[in-house]
Amino acid sequence: MKGLFCRAGVSDAEPKFVIQETNLPEVLGSHQVRVQVKACGLSQLDLKLLSDVGIQRDLIPVGREVAGVVLQVGPKVTFFQPEDEVAGILPLDSPCSGLCEVIDIEEHYLVQKPEKLSSVCVAGALRDGLSAYTALHTHARIAAGHTLLVMDGASPFGLTCIQLACYHGVKVLTTSHSPQQHTFLEQLRPSVGVQDPLVARVIPVYKSSSDLLSEVLEETGGLGVDLVIDSGVRLHEAEEDDEEKKLFPHKHDIISVLGVGGHWVTSQHDLQLDPPDCRLLYLKSASVSFLNPEVWTASSAQQGRYLHILKDIVEKMSAGVLRPQAEEAVPLYEATVAMETVQRHQKKKAVVQL
Repeated sequence: MKGLFCRAGVSDAEPKFVIQETNLPEVLGSHQVRVQVKACGLSQLDLKLLSDVGIQRDLIPVGREVAGVVLQVGPKVTFFQPEDEVAGILPLDSPCSGLCEVIDIEEHYLVQKPEKLSSVCVAGALRDGLSAYTALHTHARIAAGHTLLVMDGASPFGLTCIQLACYHGVKVLTTSHSPQQHTFLEQLRPSVGVQDPLVARVIPVYKSSSDLLSEVLEETGGLGVDLVIDSGVRLHEAEEDDEEKKLFPHKHDIISVLGVGGHWVTSQHDLQLDPPDCRLLYLKSASVSFLNPEVWTASSAQQGRYLHILKDIVEKMSAGVLRPQAEEAVPLYEATVAMETVQRHQKKKAVVQL
């Protein structure tokens, strides 16, 4: 049986992905489930995070968002039976690659997959759903009537945040990074006479003349937004030379658009706030939190809550509340090339159908 792995010892900039033979133990653990994988989502591998939590291996398994069918269960498994359709995210220290035909996983990392949802759809959207749920509920604690600014709303993560926020009656503003994205996001805005909470305003940050602060203040009557969720920020003006980063907002712009008591959820792991930035946050009594969805599988302290989140995500996908953009599935023999593309482009994603 073959799986996809990342060879350690290679620089973070150019990691080497290889297909390797792997075997499963003959006997299942007490709470383990043996799953035949139908689809696996590929997201960027954070080698620095793995090193920080003490996971150091010559070959690091790749592909953690899986959907499949239960083949066999351990003697103490109570949640599942053979032939159940399941979905879940493998933990950081899992020895299995999600691209193996069959994997062993603890039952506490899986939830039932609704029959109407395809395995490819679930595997491609589960991680973004978890990130959006963590940002909006765990960190921002959204409530009806809040105003939310989602940066890069056309990305898979941004779109999931928009849909989840709209479901809870939150007024959403978002930014677009290209004319094509702008056209797509404009379609999410309400038609005349429609009262459903949809995207209230799309701000085209790809235009040199666009002013994020002025447009947000105009839309909010000068009050600013209650919540901001970013997909990366510029820490210094010099980063404008980077074509990818120049579309990111500057950290001072995000703080400026926050209203009194506002909250900023950031994906920027190396965010640095200068004394003037902290002073502005203090004046607004605003706060910042860091979005790291890996904490759910890195710690078992809130395992029950984590499973509730996964279950709620797949149920909302089944009900049509969350409608992720469909990822075109690639065959297993293209997995190595697909993963290399994902690793080079942070916002890219791929789904492999087994």
